[in-house]
Amino acid sequence: MFSFQVFDHAMARGFQNRFSTQYRCYSVSMLAGPNDRSDVEKGGKIIMPPSALDQLSRLNITYPMLFKLTNKNSDRMTHCGVLEFVADEGICYLPHWMMQNLLLEEGGLVQVESVNLMVATYSKFQPQSPDFLDITNPKAVLENALRNFACLTTGDVIAINYNEKIYELRVMETKPDKAVSIIECDMNVDFDAPLGYKEPERRPPHQEEPTEEEGDPSSYADMDMGFRAFTGSGNRLDGKTKGIEPSPAPLAPSDIKRGIPNYDFKVGRITFIRNSRPQPRKIVDDDDAMNRFIAFSGQGQSLRKKGRKP
Repeated sequence: MFSFQVFDHAMARGFQNRFSTQYRCYSVSMLAGPNDRSDVEKGGKIIMPPSALDQLSRLNITYPMLFKLTNKNSDRMTHCGVLEFVADEGICYLPHWMMQNLLLEEGGLVQVESVNLMVATYSKFQPQSPDFLDITNPKAVLENALRNFACLTTGDVIAINYNEKIYELRVMETKPDKAVSIIECDMNVDFDAPLGYKEPERRPPHQEEPTEEEGDPSSYADMDMGFRAFTGSGNRLDGKTKGIEPSPAPLAPSDIKRGIPNYDFKVGRITFIRNSRPQPRKIVDDDDAMNRFIAFSGQGQSLRKKGRKP
């Protein structure tokens, strides 16, 4: 009899330290008041009535306050924190993404229970759209968004707001448990391939066939490409022809430089193009100068003057 009373007292104390009640849930957009509460949609915390705070303060619960939300009709559950105690009595306000996970409609019943969760060490997320890959630094964006969350549950689809766009991420895995607390923790984050993402097809590199205009570069080596150093034939002083045959090095296709074609070429005509300056015309014609020239027709001069004889 004595042992039964001790067991009954311990059970009663255990139920007194546990918060469990039902509320009718609504989305944050239904919250009355002049202030815009769109910040609640960006996180994983709910708004509860003041009576919940009065009841929680009488219980010996651990902080921070974490709760388990259960929809008994669909057997769906998730975990969350509490942001404020300003809701009307019998009502709690949830983010829209949380109501979707629980398959709850406006005014549906949700069971709220206080829980203790282990601190997270690892989590893996899967973006629900390939648009998430457009973010330059997704880990930094996710770290900043998770500051508004208190805990994570495996299987939930959370929503984060970045650059005026909503991105949904599915929680694929959490360690050391399926539900963990992420308040003041050192957590490693990993990403899975986004839903609907397809790897780009890698085509094998193929060599392009040379066209008729380009031709085969290997055939240029058989053509006369102009001056090549040390390719002429030599002569010996003794008249022998041994060892004087030229042995030019073969040309590589990369060494061949193609010139500019002459589009005005006509068969049977050879055109020499020289970059020389035209000579100026002479004033006196050369033929006239040759006709006027007479050899030894000049007059001589003597250094000694001839005197007259008396």
